Amino acid sequence: MAREIWAMSPGHAGMENQALGLAEAIALRIGAVVSARRVPVGLPWRILPGDVWPFPLRAPDAAALSKPWPDLVITCGRQAAPIGAAMRRQGAGRVRAVHVQNPLMRLGAFDVVVAPEHDGIAGRNVVTTMAALHRMSPARLAAGRLAWAARLVVPGRRLVSVLIGAPGATGGADDQARLIGQLGRLAKDSTLRLALTPSRRTPAHAIDALRRELAGSDAFLWDGSGDNPYAGLLGCADALIVTGDSVSMMSEALAVGRPVLIASFGDSSGRLSTFRRRLIEKGLARAFDGTLPDPSGGAPRQPLDDTATAARAVLQRLGWHDSERDAA
Repeated sequence: MAREIWAMSPGHAGMENQALGLAEAIALRIGAVVSARRVPVGLPWRILPGDVWPFPLRAPDAAALSKPWPDLVITCGRQAAPIGAAMRRQGAGRVRAVHVQNPLMRLGAFDVVVAPEHDGIAGRNVVTTMAALHRMSPARLAAGRLAWAARLVVPGRRLVSVLIGAPGATGGADDQARLIGQLGRLAKDSTLRLALTPSRRTPAHAIDALRRELAGSDAFLWDGSGDNPYAGLLGCADALIVTGDSVSMMSEALAVGRPVLIASFGDSSGRLSTFRRRLIEKGLARAFDGTLPDPSGGAPRQPLDDTATAARAVLQRLGWHDSERDAA
């Protein structure tokens, strides 16, 4: 009988995608069944440190935790961490628990903690990754390429995919205007085609400004209707420009194996700045200055596949059979 994995989060897209990404990567290697479980948490739990939650399994909607429980629960987000730890404790060895990111509670409450380098935690059960986990697996990128190539790719022209997030809390109007102007100039380059997608967080005024700047070009700018082209923009790209306000977006771009340029779109936190700086220092990305790297320069960059690497490490720590490793 196939093992069952729950990917559990408070429901925020970024957290859910990280838990699901790891769950799906593990399931691919062992033939498990994956389901997403959302556990929004109310008071008093939401304001308390995870180690002192009273009755953690009463914190979320009880329906999300209905038995039978899975073989493995993968949580992401501070509010989901104590729930996964409690399921492991009450499961008495039948339920294994993995947490993604810093749980902000005792690391020993989990079988494995998978955390990016910039979270700054270490321990005997900690698996450290460079980037954030995500769902942009090679298979998902290939499917995006198949579905979107006819609409995005122009023969003889490089496709530059642009992933746009949101400016920081202090605005960054100058950075926004500079980036929009730079993208407008690239859109006029006859050797390129631009394909852009905003996120749910992108301000409407920034999208309007982009639309005006790109007028008259054949750039593709997703308007939010119809199928989401995100996997297609990644899978078809010859180069990627990504605003530096999202660890998830930067991590997904790095999974493609194409040049990644990080654009400033306004102020962001110290944690984000640290992550961007490390990517640039390691040669995984470079700052976007309005220009693109020479397409003839050097060997293509290898995709950064931290999700698959983490899946292998988790299976090893759990002592579970890894059929993909045996087939390699």
